[in-house]
Parts: sequence; C-alpha cells; structure tokens
Amino acid sequence: MKIIVLSENTSCNPTLKSEHGLSLYIEAVGKKILFDMGQGSLFAENAKKLGIDISSVDYGIISHGHYDHGGGLAYFLHLNKKAKIYLHRNAFEKHFNNSGKEIGLDFSLKNNSRLVYVDDYYEIASGLELYSCNNQPPIFKKNTSGSIKNDNFNHEIYLKIHEKKSVVITGCSHKGIINIVHWMKSQVLVGGFHFKDIDCKTQQEELKCLAEELEKCAKDLNMAFYTCHCTGIEQYNYLKEKLSDKLNYIATGSVIEL
Repeated sequence: MKIIVLSENTSCNPTLKSEHGLSLYIEAVGKKILFDMGQGSLFAENAKKLGIDISSVDYGIISHGHYDHGGGLAYFLHLNKKAKIYLHRNAFEKHFNNSGKEIGLDFSLKNNSRLVYVDDYYEIASGLELYSCNNQPPIFKKNTSGSIKNDNFNHEIYLKIHEKKSVVITGCSHKGIINIVHWMKSQVLVGGFHFKDIDCKTQQEELKCLAEELEKCAKDLNMAFYTCHCTGIEQYNYLKEKLSDKLNYIATGSVIEL
C-alpha cells in the first residue's frame, strides 16, 4: 500500500506547493484512490509533478462537506472521466465556520451522476469500506475546541482499507480522534486530528489528556499514526513527545509505504 500526499498545509518538497486543505493519493488492493481533493486544482498540479495520472484514478472520496477537502471536485470531474466519487449524503448541506462564513461544497455539483451518496456503511470494493459512525456512541469526549457551530459532522466519513495491514484514512476527525480510533479499530490511522484550535498553554490539560489517550491506544492496539492538516504544528510537537515513533507528520510530497 502506498499513500502520497498531494496537498496539505505544508510541503516537504520545494517543487510542490501547499495550501490549507488535504488530498491523498492511495494505491491499495489493486486500486487507485483519491481521498479528498483540497481547495481546487493544486492536488492535480502536484500530482502531475510527481508523475501521478489523475485520469487513471479508480475511486474518489470526499471525507466531509468542507471546501478544503472537496473544493477540487469540479476539477477532478474534468480530469477524470470514469471514477465514481463517494461522499456522505449530508455533505452538500450548508456548512459554516465559527465566524459564520460558509465553507461548504459547490452546490451546483450535487446532482452529478458520478457522485455516490453513502450512509452509515458502504463497501466500494473488496478491501475498501466507508463508515460514518453516526450511530456509534462516543467513547471519549468529542474535541470541542474550535468546533464549527451548528454542525454535528454527520457528513463525515472514514475509509478503512484491508490489505497487509488495516488502515483508516480520515480527513479531519471532527467526531473525535479517540472515538474514531476505538470505533474503527485499525493498525494504522492517517489524517488530521483537529487539535489546531486547542491552545497549548491555556488548554494544556485538555491536550495532555488527549495525548495520553492516543499514547494508550498506540500501546494497547499496537497502532501507528500519521497526522497532518488540522492537527496543528505546535500541537503535533506536543503529541510527538508523548508518542515518539508511533506518530509522524505528513506534508505535501510525503510518501507512506505500508
């Protein structure tokens, strides 16, 4: 299995640009998958530089209905003429940030015939499953810091890949990273933790508690974490001290081979 970061907030490759958002190219179970599409065309520009043919992607997935994960949908549809794109049926609802700014998807694309709307569970193909976990009771308090008002994140989905290892891909983990870890039960988790709005000084106890829970999960479940995007650099550095080699940061251009 190979995961290549096409766009993220930062870049580890000077030839690749970055933006606030996320897009991952995945090769697994004999398929090519684009998980999230960033804000616009950047994922494709970087893919071209890396020798990745977006037109050959078999499946597209949008993790939730925010512009920085699904803003590139129109461009993907333009470049790729065959792939179905999977997203939750609530993804095109209106979504706002805490200041009231709309941050949703392009509503004009809602009825495109290549979009496949999913609910609680959907099997794309053997070894590729989507979950919303909307019916799962929370195991740990959801991350409340920086939560987006009037949004219960029932439009968020997670990809579980079964190959040599069980791997879960998440966009922002708005329902709580600890909850997702316990619900999905995988050996590897890749994606944002949404800790960026937790102040490392004034909310250190909250971050400490979350770090300890992740450390426990890494030990008890023998898990490895690759994080990015909405986790926050300062917050990542704090977590890294606790989790050591069980946690790594991925940026635009990073490659994970499992």
